[in-house]
Amino acid sequence: MNPRGLLASAGINKGLALVVLILFSILKKQPSNAPIYYPRPLSKRHPITILPPDPFSPSRFLPSFSWIPRAFRVTEDEILETSGLDALVVIRLFKFGINFFAVCTLIGLLILLPINYGGQNDPSTSYHSMDSCSISNIERGSNMLWVHVICLWFISFYGLYLLYKEYSEILVKRIQKLQNLRDRPDQFTILVRQIPFCTEHKARGCCVDHFFSKHHPYSYHSYQMLYDGKDIEVLLFLRSTLPYMSSKCTKGVEPGKTFKRKIQDLRKKCTVKKHIGEMLLLDECRDESMKAALLEEKLQELCHKIRQLQSEDMLKERELPVSFVTFKSRWGAALAAQTQQHTNPLLWITGTAPEPSDVSWRNLAVQYKFLPLHKIGVILAASLLTVFFAVPVTAVQGIAKFEKLKKWFPPAMAIQLIPGLSSVVTGYLPSAILKGFIYIVPFAMLAMAKVGGSISESKEEIKACNMVFYFLVGNVFFLSLISGSLLDEIGESFSHPKNLPSHLASLVSSQADFFMTYILTDGLSGFSLEVLQPGLLLWDLIKSHTYCRGKEKDLYLYSLQYFRIIPTVSLSILIGIVYAVIAPLLLPFLLVYFYIGYAVYINQVQDVYNTVYDTFGQFWPFIHHYIFVAIILMQVTMIGLFGLKLKPAASISTIPLVLLTIMFNEYCKIRFLPTFQGYPIQNAVENDELDQKGGQMEASYGKAVGAYRQPCLRPVSFTQSECNLAQPLITSL
Repeated sequence: MNPRGLLASAGINKGLALVVLILFSILKKQPSNAPIYYPRPLSKRHPITILPPDPFSPSRFLPSFSWIPRAFRVTEDEILETSGLDALVVIRLFKFGINFFAVCTLIGLLILLPINYGGQNDPSTSYHSMDSCSISNIERGSNMLWVHVICLWFISFYGLYLLYKEYSEILVKRIQKLQNLRDRPDQFTILVRQIPFCTEHKARGCCVDHFFSKHHPYSYHSYQMLYDGKDIEVLLFLRSTLPYMSSKCTKGVEPGKTFKRKIQDLRKKCTVKKHIGEMLLLDECRDESMKAALLEEKLQELCHKIRQLQSEDMLKERELPVSFVTFKSRWGAALAAQTQQHTNPLLWITGTAPEPSDVSWRNLAVQYKFLPLHKIGVILAASLLTVFFAVPVTAVQGIAKFEKLKKWFPPAMAIQLIPGLSSVVTGYLPSAILKGFIYIVPFAMLAMAKVGGSISESKEEIKACNMVFYFLVGNVFFLSLISGSLLDEIGESFSHPKNLPSHLASLVSSQADFFMTYILTDGLSGFSLEVLQPGLLLWDLIKSHTYCRGKEKDLYLYSLQYFRIIPTVSLSILIGIVYAVIAPLLLPFLLVYFYIGYAVYINQVQDVYNTVYDTFGQFWPFIHHYIFVAIILMQVTMIGLFGLKLKPAASISTIPLVLLTIMFNEYCKIRFLPTFQGYPIQNAVENDELDQKGGQMEASYGKAVGAYRQPCLRPVSFTQSECNLAQPLITSL
């Protein structure tokens, strides 16, 4: 990529980001867009003071960037209080990037960049635009490489220091959060699987009660068996979508709200016509009343069938070997969840229960012996997706290496007929296409993780985070390097095969300009589109002018997509760490990237995304691992580059650094990881003592008794008192 391509990419991304942010600042002031840009405060009945009170005020149509300084004024305590520790972990990830790359930028621009630029007395012209500013410009065997060794050690230790600091601070916040929310049902509940069948009572529930009453007599309280409720779920679905299937006029309306709205509309229409005295339309009113009565009759039949299936005799036949067991103390629950209950480890398998809103009811019905098959299937599916994704990545690199591509595909020379087009094609287009392909990957990985047998949605997202991160490292990072090198050097490698190692020596530095355009596209265009929400704007526009015209808008309230945000940002950290010593010119762009991302996601967490569950920071150990992988990759890359620069002493001096980094990671696993994976007995006892002093213990574990009832077993009702205009017809389950 030539310098003009890099400038074209920077110009296009900056221009697009500016236009999108101006558009966002205007659209968010419009009251009609409040369900898109303020769903979180609206769902909590919080007043919105940002909207101008006067609908005809000129300020509503003037761009304003006041939300950016407001984002930097939000404190961590506010985020922790309103959105939970998981949301704060995402924000701390951006703060880590700011703190780390601010120091790296100073070192890179003040120390490494001047050395790299003046590294050769007679520098030859290079095709790659950043070669003169990277380590590839240093002469082989030069003693100036020792400066890079010192900077490598300093950057590595600074990164490890920040990792330790973040790990310890988030651990403290996790313990504090466990204490502040000590009435949560999951602190008193464990999940038990592989429950044996009682041949005497023809059920498993009696085994649960007998086992825990005997082995945990002082702390055991009650149990909640799980059942195969597929038949009930089908009827519940029919109950909520009956008019959706029987009436064309409701086509396209959300199924869960169709029935309620349909019957209410029919009754309201009939009542209104009676009040205005439209005597000529009495027959039509009667027809509408008959339709409403028919729908009510069908609903009554479905509710009756559901109650029959929910009866004790019917449920006993559908009992699963899974149960939620509630204890009278956190100490009892933590002890039972973290110890082996039976001499046969494949029976009475216990674990910490997720909070009720986090439970994946579908996966709990999967038999435990089939879980390895599910996991293997997920791995195979993710591997196939990774292999197939190599095609677009290679194609993207073909576009980026336009100068070499012309030799292999002469028709591509037609692009040069339009002035400036080749700069746009080679500078902006490859990273934009790659980002477009990457966007669908997290959702595909999450769909795979959902069939992997995880017991909670949070574990599904964590598993998706891992798959997406390694997918991005393998395809976006390594495959971009390999495919770019092959396309760049394939001709000369065939003609001079002995020079292949020397060509691969400049592998990383030759792709620095491509990753710079990737960071620009992801940071400027990507974050600005994240805050604009163009997909929801388009969908809301279609709904407002079609079947939802004149109706009250629903809030577009969704949970924070950890599986998409964390791996993508972690990849940018990996790219920055690997290139911190090799190509320091990339570092200022990464600093801007993290500042923009910090402001955007503070806004999204405060106003847009809802908190569905909170794992109390269980995402951070995986983020720590991602950054550790990046630091190791940087050190291994530098060992290879020092060797190719004929400086074996520098390579040898870096090996102890790798060993120290691995030892640090192992220490963190021992020091921090167990506390994130379980509930320490010390904290459980301390929280129990706080409740006992305040007389709240019985009330606290009492909340857990009915909290884990399956959705298909929750009571349904349909009474005549509900069938009027003053009250909703269907109560939410």
